[in-house]
Amino acid sequence: MGRSRSARRGRGAVEAVAEQVDGGLAQLVPDRERARGWTLLIDGAPQSYVDLDDPEYLSFEYQRRLGHVIDLAAPAGRPVHVVHLGGGALTLARYVAATRPRSTQQVVERDAALVQLVRRELPLNANARIRVRSTDAREGLAKVPDGWADLVVADVFSGTRTPAHLTSTEFLDEVRRALKPGGIYAANLADGPPLAHLRGQIATAAARFAQLALVADPAVLRGRRFGNAVLAACDLPLPVAELTRRAASDPHPGRVEHGRALTDFTGGAVPVTDAAAVASPAPPPSVFQ
Repeated sequence: MGRSRSARRGRGAVEAVAEQVDGGLAQLVPDRERARGWTLLIDGAPQSYVDLDDPEYLSFEYQRRLGHVIDLAAPAGRPVHVVHLGGGALTLARYVAATRPRSTQQVVERDAALVQLVRRELPLNANARIRVRSTDAREGLAKVPDGWADLVVADVFSGTRTPAHLTSTEFLDEVRRALKPGGIYAANLADGPPLAHLRGQIATAAARFAQLALVADPAVLRGRRFGNAVLAACDLPLPVAELTRRAASDPHPGRVEHGRALTDFTGGAVPVTDAAAVASPAPPPSVFQ
């Protein structure tokens, strides 16, 4: 299917863009409130938001929480090496480039057609040191040199589900190999009641990292609704107090769990291996209505 455009907006003739990509129908929808703001949807499911004039603006709740982890991964403004597993509209890579100039970033996004669409319609800053590889996330991670990354961010969805091979201890062994000593792994996890997937992912990370923190909407943590949770993992103590403060001050406040409370939350879940791994659960249709 070729590209189609619709929904002209204002005298500037800003238009929505629709194009078939490997993962389905991609739509870039202009924001009525922000002159150069765009939402990326895949088959109707919101994936990313980008403001080309203000790449530090993070609209989605889970992206703000990942942004907090990025902010706290190193002193403010210090360049870092980041691996992004899952690209979308490259929102978080743009955020790092804006908040930490001279950072070097690798983005692994399997959907080559989506990458082409985003690069064409939402071009990156020419000075951003961002390399994009169109391959499977785990295969791309395997190409990262040992101990290269200060931060590995996993935000990978095939449709609306995280692929099984990105949920296991063996996958996290590859993450640890790519991380510098004391580097941070941050993951966007999606689940709903009874939270079996989320509990299993926490247990899996706890089998490979000494320190964990989880940020989510309290209603998600109570199993009352489907939603996103951001997991941060490291072998060194995480900045839990500051992460808690930032999460609580968000437009949609989040709660941070760590330590014994987070261990108790797993409810005895066991680490996931490649042999037992399954994709994350699909969200109910009502999530996107």
